[in-house]
Amino acid sequence: MATPSKQPHQVLIIDDDTDVLHSAQMFLKQYFGQVDTQEDPTQINALISQNHYDVVLLDMNFRRGEHDGREGLYWLERIRTVRPKTAVILITAYGDIELAVEAMRLGAANFVLKPWKNRKLLESVEAALNRQQSQAKKKPSQKSEAPTMIGQSAVMQQVFQLIDKVATTDANVLILGENGTGKDLVAQALHRQSNRTTKPFMRVDVGSLTPTLFESELFGHVKGAFTDAYQDKLGKMEQASGGTLFLDEIGNLALPQQAKLLTVLQNRKINRIGSNREIALDVRLICATNMPLYKMVADPIANSDNTFRQDLLYRINTVEIKVPPLRERTEDIPLLVQHFLEQYAEKYNKPQPTLSPTALRYLSQYDWPGNVRELQHAVERAVILSDQPELKPEDFALGAVSAVSPNEELPKTLDENERNFIKRALDRHQGNITQTAKELGITRTALYRRLEKFGL
Repeated sequence: MATPSKQPHQVLIIDDDTDVLHSAQMFLKQYFGQVDTQEDPTQINALISQNHYDVVLLDMNFRRGEHDGREGLYWLERIRTVRPKTAVILITAYGDIELAVEAMRLGAANFVLKPWKNRKLLESVEAALNRQQSQAKKKPSQKSEAPTMIGQSAVMQQVFQLIDKVATTDANVLILGENGTGKDLVAQALHRQSNRTTKPFMRVDVGSLTPTLFESELFGHVKGAFTDAYQDKLGKMEQASGGTLFLDEIGNLALPQQAKLLTVLQNRKINRIGSNREIALDVRLICATNMPLYKMVADPIANSDNTFRQDLLYRINTVEIKVPPLRERTEDIPLLVQHFLEQYAEKYNKPQPTLSPTALRYLSQYDWPGNVRELQHAVERAVILSDQPELKPEDFALGAVSAVSPNEELPKTLDENERNFIKRALDRHQGNITQTAKELGITRTALYRRLEKFGL
């Protein structure tokens, strides 16, 4: 058998198992100019600082008794920080697969399972090298592509039309919708199509800000205003001057902070903490939430922990855009799946798989409590884990609330589909009629009629 020609690349293998190191080194030395090994992960910093490794094969567990793979994530981060262009391939056991998928989202190039087949190991290393070379040849684009909104359903067409009408105005916009529906994409589209598109777009998750950070983050502060204020700081509102300020999760904002925000929006002026100088505010305001703001206003006693000021609600919702959940736009699922398949096949340098008809029906029958974001993660995981050219239902891990199991016969009529949908909702709420009706968005009387109709 002819000896394979060696490629002038440097490879580092890090594993505390000497047998793994020896076998991997002996095999890869046939193909690559330099293959180094190391048992002690604490030597990683020195090794990658002194050598320009093209690929690092990294075990996910080192300390005896540790099997959660967190060490691998730690050392992955260290390598990516020191050598961001070095490809890192994780060496993992079957039990670490979910963590390995997470690691790929954090920048790992791929992972190989123990015990591996030599051919698979070589293919993984070569794929990482090919991806490096293709990225090096790419010319940097003048402008990064903005994420796009995808949909052909009637409800999404209404959203697109509303965006087109509102974008060129300076009207305040309130975006409502469940988690994962794409509220941030609506905000970005409004900015991109506005007259402020060349100015900053600043996103602030106001619900995550503590009361002490709220004013400093939004309004800024001057040096010496409080402990640790070592220098002047521009708030997000100043940074967004001339552009768009996107306040996400505004429904989680506490009442005292709501009052301060309302004052600023009414006066169109801010004061940095520690300063009496007023600064004129020139921003287009967009807010978003998944909270029921109107109920929080209408019934403040029942919602004492999550009340929302009526005057602030009037101020932020000159125009309101409701983003529909995925279960109300299932005809968009094929388009979304195709988009994500292309996106992640390119990202992970893998052949783009197709979707079997059974898998497409399976995805279309799922409830999607996490909406488009959940669909995106499901497709990403399937692309990472599957080595087959066609994805099947079992390639998607959709959890216990899946509409159908991979082997379950799919409903063939609308009534059959509605019956199954109601039954699953009943099961989730253990037969509680009130909670089931609330989830389905119908009255108890309407639910009773359906239960009688379907014999449930």
